[in-house]
Amino acid sequence: MSVHSDRSSVGSSIRQPALQSMVLRETARSGTDLDELSEALSTPKAAIKMTAERNTSIVYNCNFISVDDVSVADCSYEGTIVGKRDGVVDRMAIFLPTTGNMSFGGRREPIYSVPGRGVILEPGDARGTSISGPRRHLCMFIDQARITRRLTHMFERTIGGDLDIHPDIDLTAGAGLVLQQIVANLHGGLSGNGPLQRSPLAVNSLCDAAIYLLLEACPNRYSNELEQTAPAPAPRHVKWAIDYMQEHIAEPITLDEIASAAKVSIRTLQQGFRQFRNTTPMSYLHEIRMLAAHRDLLETDGRQAIADIALRWGFSHLGRFAADYRKRFGQLPSQARKR
Repeated sequence: MSVHSDRSSVGSSIRQPALQSMVLRETARSGTDLDELSEALSTPKAAIKMTAERNTSIVYNCNFISVDDVSVADCSYEGTIVGKRDGVVDRMAIFLPTTGNMSFGGRREPIYSVPGRGVILEPGDARGTSISGPRRHLCMFIDQARITRRLTHMFERTIGGDLDIHPDIDLTAGAGLVLQQIVANLHGGLSGNGPLQRSPLAVNSLCDAAIYLLLEACPNRYSNELEQTAPAPAPRHVKWAIDYMQEHIAEPITLDEIASAAKVSIRTLQQGFRQFRNTTPMSYLHEIRMLAAHRDLLETDGRQAIADIALRWGFSHLGRFAADYRKRFGQLPSQARKR
C-alpha cells in the first residue's frame, strides 16, 4: 500500500514522500475565511457550516493528519465561532483541550469541553458546536468500523450499535493523561517529516492503544464484559463457520452448507455455537445480516429504498424484516434512516 501526503494551506504546497505501507494525508488550514474552515471540518457525509457569532473577528490554525481510518489534528481558534452540521459523522471524535472552551449540542443536553477534561463523541452525538477563543485542542477521529473490528476480535463475536461510552475523561492524570500523550505523539510524529511516517507498525500500534485505552478506561456498554476473564477461544470449526457466513452473507446459504464449510456435522456445529456463542448458527447469520442492513440504513441518507437494502442482505419478507429490526434496534427501519 502506498503513502500519499497532501499538505494544503492558504498558499498550498504539496509533498509526496516516497514511503510505503501507509496512506497518509496532511492538510493545514489557517486564516480568517470561515468557508475554508467549514470545508476543512466537513466530511463527505456530514457538512458543517461555521459562522462568527455577531460578526466578530476570528482567526484559526488547524492541521489535520489522516492515516487510513484514523485522523489526528491540532487546532487553535481566536474569536467566537458557531457551527451547524448537516448529517451524521461515522467516526468517534475525541477532543483534548489545553486552553479555551467549546460546547456541543448533545442528544439530550449540551456537552462541554474545557481544559483538563477530554470529550468523547460518538456518531450522532453532536450536530452543532460553539467555540470560545482563544481555544486550542488536539483531536482524534476514529472510524466506527475500526472500533467495531477491535471489539469483535476481543469478544470473538459480532459487535454492532453504539458504544454508549461516557462522554468525558479526566486529562490531568491516569488514562486520560496517557491518551493525550498518545495523540500528541501521533500528531507530532506524523506531521512535517516526522519519524512516524517511516514506521507504519508503530502508528497502527499507537492508534490501537488509544482505542483500547478508551474502551477500558471509559464506562461503556461493554465495560462489564471487558472486566471479566476472557472466555476460552472458540474451536476452529466455529471460526470456519463464521468466516463462511461472512463471505456469503447475502447469499441464501443453508445450515448444511455452513456445517460442510466448517467440516463438522450439523449437530457438532450447533453444539459449538451454543457453547461458544450462546446462540444457534442460523441466529448468528441472521444477526450479522441485520447489522449489515443497519449500517446501510444509516449510511444511505435515503438514496436507497428500504426494500432494496433488506433484499440485499437476504431479507425477502419486508414486514418480517421491519419487525425483527425494531426488536433488535428499538426502532423501525424508516426511523433509523431519518437519524
